[in-house]
Amino acid sequence: KEIKQFTRTVLFCLSEDKKNIILEEGKEILVGNVGQTMLPDKECLYAFYDASYETKESKKEDLVFIFWAPESAPLKSKRIYASSKDTIKKKLTGIKHELQANCYEEVKDRCTLAEKLGGSAVISLEGKPL
Repeated sequence: KEIKQFTRTVLFCLSEDKKNIILEEGKEILVGNVGQTMLPDKECLYAFYDASYETKESKKEDLVFIFWAPESAPLKSKRIYASSKDTIKKKLTGIKHELQANCYEEVKDRCTLAEKLGGSAVISLEGKPL
């Protein structure tokens, strides 16, 4: 069965002058690449992730807003991103869930994401059982 290659995750960052929120060109993550992490070690960013999951009742797809603020990012950057978060969320409609992550473990842990999506009702994420 062929997997359609469509974008699963889109990353946004602040422009160099910190006045605009811009799309990170070339950083989209396609379906086949979901396991790869493209999150920077020392920079904050926003990600929109189209999560595909299953509960006991049905299959679902929801848009998840992820605020990435790694521990090693400069405090000033964390503050600017935190204060701009609501602006981008208002511009992009359809967000069902929000996740703030400060380390790679929080993003890689499928149980953390499943908890946000529907708690114990979620039985599989991206086609893989939990």
